[in-house]
Amino acid sequence: MEKALKVISNELKEFEGHFREAVKSRVALLDRIMAYIVKRKGKQLRPMFVLLSAKMGADVNDSTYRAASLVELLHTATLVHDDVVDEAMERRGFFSLNAIWKNKVAVLVGDYLLSKGLLLSLDNKDHKVLQILSEAVRMMSEGELLQIEKSRRLNLDEGIYYDIIKGKTASLLASACAAGASTTFNDEDKVNDLKKFGELVGMAFQIKDDLFDYGNADVGKPTGNDIKEKKLTLPLIYTLNNCTPDLKKKIIYTIKNENTDKEKVQSVIDSVKAAGGIKYATEKMFEFRNSAMEILYRFPQTEARDALEDLVRFTTDREF
Repeated sequence: MEKALKVISNELKEFEGHFREAVKSRVALLDRIMAYIVKRKGKQLRPMFVLLSAKMGADVNDSTYRAASLVELLHTATLVHDDVVDEAMERRGFFSLNAIWKNKVAVLVGDYLLSKGLLLSLDNKDHKVLQILSEAVRMMSEGELLQIEKSRRLNLDEGIYYDIIKGKTASLLASACAAGASTTFNDEDKVNDLKKFGELVGMAFQIKDDLFDYGNADVGKPTGNDIKEKKLTLPLIYTLNNCTPDLKKKIIYTIKNENTDKEKVQSVIDSVKAAGGIKYATEKMFEFRNSAMEILYRFPQTEARDALEDLVRFTTDREF
């Protein structure tokens, strides 16, 4: 990730100014909340993908910065709404908005961020960027709802799982790359190539997140959290489809009825590890990453391409 940060260090500083300007309001409460959001911002991976995808075609321009701001506005809005839905009290080591200002304010802030993103594009006639990102929002909502629908039955095959993460996670990263590329490339095929590249990276990124649930690292959420929330992730899906009927029955019973018992949850984690679920998911993660690299290597070797490769490897090698 260091190479990527070095290549676009100036652009990231410029982006931060654009983003702060984009979230300004005329309401004192909103400005306090926006300051809090800016203070606790994460790694800014998505804006980095926007900037680097654009840099693959030409120099970053004002439209690129607006695209990066729109991506970050939409991403932040979905995180705020997710924390309300999940009743989460923390995010990235900070209190969540709903923990401090309660659900009603948090929901309204999420709505405000969405509206600011839409207006940012419309006011500047960035219609192509808005179209790309609006499609991502639709897919993210569909992915989350599909996960809720399927998780209730605890009967999920691998194909459905990929449909879920393609919508809820990969679509935004795909759109980030496409939006950035659309601001500098005139060739629609190149934009589509980078969109597919982003989607594949997003798939690998989500599987990596799933794997964190079975590890020991402090990644901002407790181990076994997905199991407690009855989320069927790839390591668990593999295990359920490749274990004995008795073990499958036991795991499903634990997830449905004993998902708050730490020892029982740990027994599920141990079963997944023993069944090869971690190994299988890791292999799939690298398959998606390698497919993304194949697309990236179609582009000429440049500093921007090297930085994107560095960023992709970070998504699968990261420890948080």
